[in-house]
Amino acid sequence: MKLVLFDCDGTLVDSARLIHEVMARTFEAFALPRPALEETKSIIGLTLDIAIARLMGQPHVDSRASAMAEHYKSIFAPVRSDGFAEPLFAGIAEMMAALRAEEHLLIGAVTGKSRRGLNVISAAHGFDKTFTVSRTADDCPSKPHPAMVSECCAEMGIDPRDTVVIGDAIYDMQMAKSAGAMAVGVAWGYASVPQLVEAGADRIVTDPREITELLLG
Repeated sequence: MKLVLFDCDGTLVDSARLIHEVMARTFEAFALPRPALEETKSIIGLTLDIAIARLMGQPHVDSRASAMAEHYKSIFAPVRSDGFAEPLFAGIAEMMAALRAEEHLLIGAVTGKSRRGLNVISAAHGFDKTFTVSRTADDCPSKPHPAMVSECCAEMGIDPRDTVVIGDAIYDMQMAKSAGAMAVGVAWGYASVPQLVEAGADRIVTDPREITELLLG
């Protein structure tokens, strides 16, 4: 039995435009300059308050970053409904269907999203019955802390050495390696391939079909 843990934003769904717009409106609401899109992409995957602090150039979360995180959460759904969707990347639906059909694979999610955010994505794309285990920003310390992976492994009774973490961010690679799992970086997300390799990726894939081949081949 093998456990396969997917990051969400930048790995399964293309949410950069939505996250950036919500982040930009949040910064404007607090009389701060809008971050650039590339800056926003660089913090996707981190827990929200930590991500905001990083964008402000702060090493730690303070009261303003916490207040901004609450504002971000309050406007996220309205912005999403304002034409900013979170579509699946090409080939993800087919890949997930193929993996779901394999009895020797357990599929889970490890994401910097909130539990509510993950539930919305799961319902929208039919993943609610695909993920047998999950950890979110509401459950564990922010990536790259290994807790998300370690807790999923413990819950499923799977050794980290029999676990594959698939993500697009350096934090995903670092988290996987810290937990003792295999780290697979996807080239279609928000970090560059050199960044993923430097962060410890054991393998880089450029198409979801390569994930299917890796896990089923």
